[in-house]
Amino acid sequence: MIWNPSEGMHLGFFTLRIYSLMFVVAFALGYYIMKKIFIKENEGLEKLDTLFIWTVLATLLGARLGHVFFYQWEYFRNNPLEILLPFRFQPQFEFTGFQGLASHGAAIAILVTIYFYSKNIIKRPMLWVLDRVVIPVACGAIFVRIGNFFNSEIVGTVTHSKFGIRFVRDYFSAQDAVIKTHIQDSESAYSAIVHDPKFADLLAQVPAKHPAQLYESISYIFVFFILFYLYWKTNAKEKHGLIFGVFLILLWTVRFVVEFVKESQGGIEESLGLFSTGQWLSIPFILVGLYFLFMAEKPLKKED
Repeated sequence: MIWNPSEGMHLGFFTLRIYSLMFVVAFALGYYIMKKIFIKENEGLEKLDTLFIWTVLATLLGARLGHVFFYQWEYFRNNPLEILLPFRFQPQFEFTGFQGLASHGAAIAILVTIYFYSKNIIKRPMLWVLDRVVIPVACGAIFVRIGNFFNSEIVGTVTHSKFGIRFVRDYFSAQDAVIKTHIQDSESAYSAIVHDPKFADLLAQVPAKHPAQLYESISYIFVFFILFYLYWKTNAKEKHGLIFGVFLILLWTVRFVVEFVKESQGGIEESLGLFSTGQWLSIPFILVGLYFLFMAEKPLKKED
C-alpha cells in the first residue's frame, strides 16, 4: 500500500490538519467520558472544566518537552527557540508546526498536574483521580496514533510482510520532493511522485515499513475497553490505584512491544543500548503499574 495523504483539509485560507483534528477528537471524547464519571460520582462539573484545561495544557507542554529532552536534546540545545515556536530557523526559515511530541513527557506532566488538582481543586486522593482519568487517556491515545499515521511519522522498520506500507512522506521530505521533481508546490510534487509514470524511479525507492502507529492504535482500543469495563462493571474503582496500575501495565507494555518494529527515534538508546529509548522509558511505568496492582487494597477516604 502506498500512503501519501495530504497534510489536511484545505478550507480556503486555512488548512485543518488531520493530526490536529485527532487531538481535538481525543480531548472532546475525554471530556465526554469524564463528564459521565463526574455525574456518577456526584462531583461538580465546574471541577471537571478545571481538570480539562489543566490536562490539555499539561499534555501539550509535557509531550513537547519530553520529545526535546528524551529524543533530540543535542539539536534543541543549539536551537532553543524552536522548542516552543512552530518554526525551523536552520538551514532556512520554515513553518513546521510542532513536530515531535513524546507520550512519556505527556505522562509525567499529567501526573504532576493531577497531583496539584487533587490537592487544591477536587479534594480527593490523587489515586482516585488517576483511576478515572486514565480511561479517557487510553481512549485519546487511539486517536493520537491515528494522527501520527496521517502524518506519516513514528513509522516502523522496513518489512517485506503484507502489512507493510510505503510512507512516501516519511521517505521524501517536502523539500526533497520539490527538489527531485522540480515542482515548486510540495503537495503537487508528492502527488507527481505517486501518480506520474516519469517519477516511477522515485516511487520505487520508497520501502515498505510496519505501520507501527496503527499497531499501537488498535492495541489501545483493547486497553480502553478493559479499563472501561473495570470501572463500570466491576468494583475495581473501590480500590484506589488498581485501575491506574492496570492502565500503566497495559498501555506501556503495548508501547514496549511495538517498539521492536518501530524505527529508532534516537535519544538515550545510543548510550544504554539493548532497548530503544521508548522501551527504556516504558519500563519504569510498567514497574509502577505492577506496584499499584498488588498494593491496591483499601479505599482511601475523601479528604476534608
